[in-house]
This record gives sequence, C-alpha cells and structure tokens, in this order.
Amino acid sequence: MRNLITLMELGRPTTCENCEGIMEFRGLGQYKCDSCGVIDYDDYGKARNYIELNPGANVAQISEATGVSRKALSNMVREQRFEITAESRSFLMCELCGKTVRSGRVCTDCEGVYHKRYEEDVRKSHIKGGFGKGAVDEDSEGAKRFRRELF
Repeated sequence: MRNLITLMELGRPTTCENCEGIMEFRGLGQYKCDSCGVIDYDDYGKARNYIELNPGANVAQISEATGVSRKALSNMVREQRFEITAESRSFLMCELCGKTVRSGRVCTDCEGVYHKRYEEDVRKSHIKGGFGKGAVDEDSEGAKRFRRELF
C-alpha cells in the first residue's frame, strides 16, 4: 500500500482511467495501458512534453499548463532532469559556495571537490585491513601464518 501511495504522490499513473488496466512504464515519463493501449504521463512526462512544445517556458507557465506543482518542477531541476536555459532570468544557487547553477545542487567546481574528497574518504575507510606488512597484529593468533620464520 505504501508503494502505491508513493507512486500517486509522484504523479505516476498506476491504473488506466479507461479500463482500470495496469499502466506499464515506457520511458521518459510515459506509461501505456496493458489492456487498451491508452498512453498517459507522469509529472516528468507532462513537463517534458510541454517544454518540448514551448521552449523557454518558465516554471509558472509549465505548472499552470500541466498541473505539475512548482515544487515538483524545482525538484526536477535539482535532480538534473531539466536545465535552466542561459537566456532565463531565473537561476539556482550552489548549495556549497553560492555560485549560480543551471541544474543540480552544486556547481561543477564544488562537485569535483566533493567527489574527490568522497573518494579519498572511501579509500581511507577500505585500507584498514588487507594483506601485507602491518595488516595483522603480531600478537594476534593468526599472525603466524603471515610471518616467515627461518629454522
């Protein structure tokens, strides 16, 4: 039941309005009924279709024409599903440094720094164990297996 509620909150069609059949995801926000073949769109598909027909439309126009909330549209831009055009007067701010961005949550500079730090942290967390010198405490019971002893 929870999954059905989540799908409905995201504007995804789950059952056909014509025949109550199951809607199958076809890609790019499009769904097709298994029974009668009717095509319907989720919020992303509605917004995407409107933008293709009306390039340069702003969030208010898209929201009014499609019924998709402004918050949902803003989230789609933050998720990098859409990009604000260069001619647009609206913009987003990088959540780390405050520079303007056209899509996503952070600018390209901060994204590079973030990923580099993340990779370093992951590497450091995985280096703790392993094989080789210093990997096993000399006092541990299994240390004898890794130590070469001359007779």
